[in-house]
Amino acid sequence: MSVNSFRPRKFEEHEIVDGQNKVVGHVRVKPSGILWSPKNRKDWFGVSLDAFAEFMEANGKKQSK
Repeated sequence: MSVNSFRPRKFEEHEIVDGQNKVVGHVRVKPSGILWSPKNRKDWFGVSLDAFAEFMEANGKKQSK
């Protein structure tokens, strides 16, 4: 008899909205990279996690948790 288990998600996706609750775009986080899709578009623009990390360290503002 086999044991049932949960299949992990292949990605985590979030809808980004502005101050008026209108969709600005979508962000998808995958083990291999970060993807962005502007609102009402089927195109996805992505970068590797290494490229994202380099960009954030060079351009990001240090935050407290």
